[in-house]
Amino acid sequence: MNRPKTTMDQPVHLPLPPPLPRPAKGCGVCEALARQRQAARDCGDYSTATDACVEIRNHPHRTL
Repeated sequence: MNRPKTTMDQPVHLPLPPPLPRPAKGCGVCEALARQRQAARDCGDYSTATDACVEIRNHPHRTL
């Protein structure tokens, strides 16, 4: 007879989130994304803020 499990699993340990990516100095695209990220964070839209972080991290950081 299989008995249901009655004990708890070990706690989950999550790491701290990585620091926010910094826009490359002189890159207009990165600077615009950083402004969008801050505006999204200010209104509680963390999904959009996270998307902006991904874009900053993945941008080739070219200056014009």
